[in-house]
Amino acid sequence: MKFLIVGLGNIGNEYAHTRHNTGFDTLDTFCRVSNVVFDENKRYGAIAECQLKGHTLTLLKPSTYMNDSGKAVRYWLQKENIPIEQLLVIVDDIALPFGSLRLRGKGSDAGHNGLKSIQQMIETQNYARLKFGIGNDFNQGRQIDYVLSRFTDEEQKLLPERFEAAAEIIKSFMLEGLERAMNKFNKK
Repeated sequence: MKFLIVGLGNIGNEYAHTRHNTGFDTLDTFCRVSNVVFDENKRYGAIAECQLKGHTLTLLKPSTYMNDSGKAVRYWLQKENIPIEQLLVIVDDIALPFGSLRLRGKGSDAGHNGLKSIQQMIETQNYARLKFGIGNDFNQGRQIDYVLSRFTDEEQKLLPERFEAAAEIIKSFMLEGLERAMNKFNKK
């Protein structure tokens, strides 16, 4: 079985390790613990591939910027002939408290431009997403500044464990399936 695991974020040093790039940072953690590295020079993004218990994972960090993530997702789904049911998108979520992780099998874009682009390009809302809570401690009208900001020192101390927990959810999604992974991790 083949899977496409997509971490959403924006390329460039000015966006590195911001709240909006939790998808990138989650995949970086997954690669570190899986002992694989990204090839930064692939079409529409950085790609890493690994094998886990007979499954092939294609890990993607789109280079299209958040608002055009769907181009990269559609391209790699088609190129690798991966069904939508084996797609998992990792995305930041301001509706969840910092560090919360929620696995969902479908849903609206909830105003997230990365998800909106994906849904437009693959023409469905029915794909799995792992939502990484970044909190919502911002003043009205300052959402963009907030999601593009770095985590506080206190939050940064907690991030490695949260990224490792997200990596475990990715493994569970792939090895046990969406429903079992949701039942296992969403109640925590």
